Amino acid sequence: MRFRRLCAAALLATGTLLLPAPASAAVTCQDVSFPVRVGLTPLIPSLETMAGRLCTPQGATTVQVLIPGGTYDRTYWDVGFEPGTHSFTRAQNAAGFATLAVDRLGTGRSSKPLSALVTASTQAGAVHQVIGAMRSRFDKVVVGGHSIGSAMAIIEAATYGDVDGVLVTGFTHKMNYITVVPVLANMVPAGLDAGYLTTLPGTRYNAFHKPGPLVQGAIGFDESTKSVFAATEAVDTILLNTVIIPVSRNIRVPVMVVVGDDTHFCSSGLPLMGSDCSSPAALKADEGQFYPAVPSLDTFILNGYGHSINYAPNAPDYHAAVSAWAGKI
Repeated sequence: MRFRRLCAAALLATGTLLLPAPASAAVTCQDVSFPVRVGLTPLIPSLETMAGRLCTPQGATTVQVLIPGGTYDRTYWDVGFEPGTHSFTRAQNAAGFATLAVDRLGTGRSSKPLSALVTASTQAGAVHQVIGAMRSRFDKVVVGGHSIGSAMAIIEAATYGDVDGVLVTGFTHKMNYITVVPVLANMVPAGLDAGYLTTLPGTRYNAFHKPGPLVQGAIGFDESTKSVFAATEAVDTILLNTVIIPVSRNIRVPVMVVVGDDTHFCSSGLPLMGSDCSSPAALKADEGQFYPAVPSLDTFILNGYGHSINYAPNAPDYHAAVSAWAGKI
């Protein structure tokens, strides 16, 4: 017992952590960073850094590269409040998949360029460079996202064609502007310049969790770890991921779409003000028109929670569904 404690202390001191996993394998986690070139045009590049947390079960051959949504950083994928329920990365690691949860540029430990340089396409280009690095280590790469991070995952996969699957959570092609605009209107400048925004204190439950239960510990963790997003990220998210110009038509690998009872992307009967989330089959029929070239489209609805579904009490149901889907790729 003393030997095991000494080993644990040594691992913590080096920044490497062994997490619970299948009986045959431990999970090694480490903070990583990648140099990425971004810019408004290829002729004016800026050298930046995209940081993340890489967790790898022994023998893993597939890595999931995960992009958080607006005002979130990598902690969205590894929620520290009751992580056995809410940590997506731990669930995927336990199923044998490596995970790389990144901080979008401007957030977390990634570098923070001027907000005008940070668009959804810029973020997708940075993630593409990270995926290139992962290709040398893993046989298969899945790119996944939450909310605006899903828009970036779609742009990345459609533009570069370098992944084996795309996970879309908290996002559909039909945004409900009636609910989204008030959330954006309640944001305030935060960060390097006025183009970086975050939520006002006390607004995150209504913005991202309602109609789920108001669990103070969960909302408190969300508030304490909130980050920013650049207003410019929303521009090409809307232009490239709506019914007007659906870039997702260029995706040719399996896609999975997961939503909760999400008023920002699910319709209450108004045309073009949300997708039909009444059932997985209805969502598949509605979203399928935007993915005409994919070999398969899987859908999953996590009932009882709003936009940020990793915080749902029943989040393990969707985590398991993703693991099952990823295992078929």
